[in-house]
Amino acid sequence: MNSELKTLENEVNRLVNLYQDSCNENIKLRQQLAETSARNVKLTEKMHIASSRLENLLKHLPDHE
Repeated sequence: MNSELKTLENEVNRLVNLYQDSCNENIKLRQQLAETSARNVKLTEKMHIASSRLENLLKHLPDHE
């Protein structure tokens, strides 16, 4: 009986450790997602600015007809 309790205690400890590891990893992944989303927003803004500038430049090019 004592051996079974010790085995059960070890398994519970292992599960608690796995849970804590999962929580820590989840926090890191949420931070990475937030950072990546912020970078994505900035890059999208830069693409829109570049697109607008290119359209403006194309409007000022002389026609080759």
